[in-house]
Amino acid sequence: MNVTNDQQAFEYLKQLAADKGIDIAGAKVRRSSSRFCLGVEHGDYNGTELFGVGTDRFIWMAYKPNGTNKMRFFSGNFPDDGVVEFEIGNTPEPQSAEVYDTWARFPYGVDYILKREGYTLTQGIDAVLYGNIPGGGMSRSASLALNLIISMLDASGIVEEDDMKVVDLAQMVENDYIGSPCGKLDQIMIMFAKEGKGTHYKPADRSISYVPLGDGARDFRIVVMDTGTVRPGLEKSTYKIRRTECEEMAAKAKDAGFGIECLADIKDEALYEKIKAHFESEFLHLVDRMTYIYKAQKRFYEMLDAWKAGDIETVGNIFRQDGIGLRDEYVISGPELESMCDIVRTVDGVLGERMLGGGDKGAAGCLTLADAADAVKAAVDTAYPRSRPDFADKYAVHTCKVVDGIVLFEDVL
Repeated sequence: MNVTNDQQAFEYLKQLAADKGIDIAGAKVRRSSSRFCLGVEHGDYNGTELFGVGTDRFIWMAYKPNGTNKMRFFSGNFPDDGVVEFEIGNTPEPQSAEVYDTWARFPYGVDYILKREGYTLTQGIDAVLYGNIPGGGMSRSASLALNLIISMLDASGIVEEDDMKVVDLAQMVENDYIGSPCGKLDQIMIMFAKEGKGTHYKPADRSISYVPLGDGARDFRIVVMDTGTVRPGLEKSTYKIRRTECEEMAAKAKDAGFGIECLADIKDEALYEKIKAHFESEFLHLVDRMTYIYKAQKRFYEMLDAWKAGDIETVGNIFRQDGIGLRDEYVISGPELESMCDIVRTVDGVLGERMLGGGDKGAAGCLTLADAADAVKAAVDTAYPRSRPDFADKYAVHTCKVVDGIVLFEDVL
């Protein structure tokens, strides 16, 4: 189903509900966005500041209380899983084989985490959902977890006023229930996204600020290139290995007396060089991970200044440099992702490109001048099927806008 706007989504949700005998007449619809990180990719679990935007690929969920203690969900993206049904507070054990390969691990996980954290759900819901977020690189899992948490609480008359607490809960669903070692980047960039603005997160005080693009910026587009590959989840990918390596590097540096707690603490060049010299002969791969975070963190502040000044060309160039670092120092990219980057890099008007998200597979992205967006798609349509014939009928190109992260619709069904 090719759903590209809210009205199409509403109609499709009604169709799915009718097909499954689920009553959503008068239901609320909550829409949660995808995200596009401008920096620092993989910085969240390393303690860096973060900057990104919400993008217009969404999950729409229609839901309403059903007057019982049962949760009932149907996903149009995973129809073979059928209607997922369970009693409030009665879910499979975390990270069990029963939930390993089903999307139902998300509503199960939300119920489990909310109960564990002291939230008392009193209303089951009937819900139908559908999303057009690519399955890797644009944070589909974070979008889904946030949507479920807010909606399931709402159905029981519970409003969590602290948006950062909702972010924490969504991370718990993935970390503790599903077993995915994600940080908070994805959840933050979706939960706080505002149309037309960048979101700047500072972990030191967990603060959010909004940064408008500076006056005079040339009109540009965000283009996401879905490689057609299927990323199995962060818990099953190189992401988990990289996070462990970064934590190992930070621990070694701390134990050696360098006075750091995380890799983001390495901001001074002299300190970086001392740690590098101390470890590179024996732990070069760990030093490479540190090097990416160190350089990306320095680029981050240059990128933020360029965004504020409306210098989108510099923002794009830094985005490209980050991609090279992710490929060569962090070693988290993948062959299909780099094929996409190689293709779009040849197009006049493309300002920068790199892999997105957790790595290995999924999607790459680029910043391009507005009048070059069509040329980007044409180049991918020509070259990618030749380069990666196994995915010739699976890839997609998405030109995205900057949007609000969480939106509620009422009286639309």
